[in-house]
Amino acid sequence: MKTITIWKKKHEFESRQGDNYIKLDGSKEHGFSPKALLLAGLAGCSGIDVVDILEKMRVKFSHFEIETEATQTDDHPKVFRDVLITYRINTDKENEEKVKKAIDLSLEKYCGVSAMLRKNSPVNYKLVIE
Repeated sequence: MKTITIWKKKHEFESRQGDNYIKLDGSKEHGFSPKALLLAGLAGCSGIDVVDILEKMRVKFSHFEIETEATQTDDHPKVFRDVLITYRINTDKENEEKVKKAIDLSLEKYCGVSAMLRKNSPVNYKLVIE
């Protein structure tokens, strides 16, 4: 895996992976902050796993949204103290245990971003069935 990150101006950078790019901005005006990008990476990593697992379980769902939030330490370097992931999914209530199983498998076995973050911070979740 390789990315190339290029400084644009002030605190703004553009990071590329192949033909894809994302904007980063330490000022949070024109792109993701680096730590927000890490949380987005966690959501994407786990979300991909959950979708794959639910499809294999033949669980039907429509809307699926993942909110990630973290508290940070007060002292530098400011690292995540803990992370909370809220999964919101439109599915039948009877699928709740299957969705929980898919999330647990993702966070504990498959998602490499979760595994890396857990080495420093607890990663917890809550599930909202809509």
